[in-house]
This record gives sequence, structure tokens and C-alpha cells, in this order.
Amino acid sequence: MGLDNADDVRVELMHELKTASQLQHAWIMQAWQSEPGLHPAAAMLLSDLAKNGETRPSELAKRRLVDLSVVSRQISQLSAAGLIDRRPAPEDGRASLVSASEKGRAELARWRAGYIEFMEKALGGWDDERVTDLTTRLAEMNADLRRALGSEAPLADTNK
Repeated sequence: MGLDNADDVRVELMHELKTASQLQHAWIMQAWQSEPGLHPAAAMLLSDLAKNGETRPSELAKRRLVDLSVVSRQISQLSAAGLIDRRPAPEDGRASLVSASEKGRAELARWRAGYIEFMEKALGGWDDERVTDLTTRLAEMNADLRRALGSEAPLADTNK
């Protein structure tokens, strides 16, 4: 991989991040196929609710950088499975507020345990300091990428 200049290393970094994202997606799809149920995209929305608390669907869509219709479909799936609670917004009865239900939090804990097991298997040779260093650097890079996009809105954290 002969890199000629500084621009090339940045392109290579984005290539490696894309590959890591694809590998993570492959694990998620593999886990879902071995135990079908909640679609992974809906699980990520549920994770966002568990982390950030009760919110309006429009806020979820904004945070996740997707159209409201996508969030509405996922909320319907989560609601049908009993994984979220929904109530009318006090200030506007037409709008609703959604939050992760106890059953939803239990489902997330189960998914998280599987994900941790996968990451421990994949990074078993890494010590905590190495993992923490990479995590810190990636968080800094993501903050800079958000600023460059003109958006301070965080994306949902699906791993916590």
C-alpha cells in the first residue's frame, strides 16, 4: 500500500473505517439471521431511546439523520413487539413521546452481551489501554467529522 502524500493516508483511513463498519454490519446481520426477530435497524433506534430517554419521533429522526417515515416504521415494529412505551406529548396531544420499555431494555441487554462476546473474540489480543486509545482517537475524529458536516447532532450509539 504505497501512500504518496498526506491526502492518501486520510483516504486510506476512511477506507479502513468503511471496512470496519461493513464488518460490524456483517456480524449484526449474522446474529440476526441466527436468531430472527427485531430488525437490526429497529434495534439501533431502541438503543438510541434507551441511551437518550423519552423523545418525539421527529427528534429521533433528526438524531439518526433519517427521514421521519423511516423512524415511524421502526417505532411501529418496536411497539408491536412491546419494546417501547408511547404516550401523548403533554404540550401537544397530536404528537407522541416514545421511550424504551422494560422489555426493550432487556432485549438490548441480550444484544449487548452478544456484541461484547463478539468484540472480545475479535480483539482478544488487545489490552484495555490499546482499545481505549483507539476509542479516544475515533471519538475525536468523529467529532471533527460532525463539525465538518456542520452537524453537532450525535448519531445513535448502538454499542452501549
